[in-house]
Amino acid sequence: MTWTFTPDVDVFLASAGPSLAARPVEHTVALSVTERLRRSGAHHYGDDDPVLGWWRGPDGAVAGTLVRTPPHVALLTAVPAEAVEPLVESLGAGPDLDGVNADRDIAALLAARLPGYRTVQEQRLYRLGALRPPSPAPEGRARAATRADRALLVAWVRGFADATGQSKSSAEWLVDEGTERGSLTLWESGRTPVALAGRTRMLAGTVRVTLVFTPPEFRGRGYGAAVTAESSRAALAEGAAEVLLFTDLANPTSNGVYLRIGYEPVADRVQLRRDT
Repeated sequence: MTWTFTPDVDVFLASAGPSLAARPVEHTVALSVTERLRRSGAHHYGDDDPVLGWWRGPDGAVAGTLVRTPPHVALLTAVPAEAVEPLVESLGAGPDLDGVNADRDIAALLAARLPGYRTVQEQRLYRLGALRPPSPAPEGRARAATRADRALLVAWVRGFADATGQSKSSAEWLVDEGTERGSLTLWESGRTPVALAGRTRMLAGTVRVTLVFTPPEFRGRGYGAAVTAESSRAALAEGAAEVLLFTDLANPTSNGVYLRIGYEPVADRVQLRRDT
């Protein structure tokens, strides 16, 4: 039983890729991040090399992974409890474990072994059951974002990052890549854009709705629910077997919205950060 680490995404995927693809709902973020590294290079997220690891159990099969793309925290997929102590021994004393995103049970084990770490965010993963668009729908209509919307989209993606505690460094790339793929959806009231939702590239049959953002002046009118439902519908139309999204558990409004339009809870995740 051991952890193996590499900065090379191709080496990582050769060993751990099949285990990620076998459970794509649980591994949705790890699949997206490693696909982006594969397409855009090792330094897509920052100047430092990624840290990519996998745990092999007693039978030799991969039973968990770690994906760290500085400056982002390490993303830990579900691993057996016996993998936690070796992980801390391997990375806990260095900069590669200054923060971690893990399922709730594993996060608790890590927190007990990493003094000075605290919970900074709790998230819930949802999967779409039967889609129930808002009825009645709010005024307006959905449309695909275009290059002409770029300045607005960049500002809104940065606003989304601010609201969710994420980095704004990839905002322009996300907008350009999403516009090119046709995966950014705007809800318009009249001719005024009032809400945004994006969706990830389909991987292992799954698509994740993300970048859901309504500017403060347009909130409370149902636009966020409408644009999320439309982005979800588009993912299904593209052939997604599973449509997913994450929410911040500190935001009861968004959690309520997603439940009403047909999303169902899957699992909770906790982000830990080392106090500085």
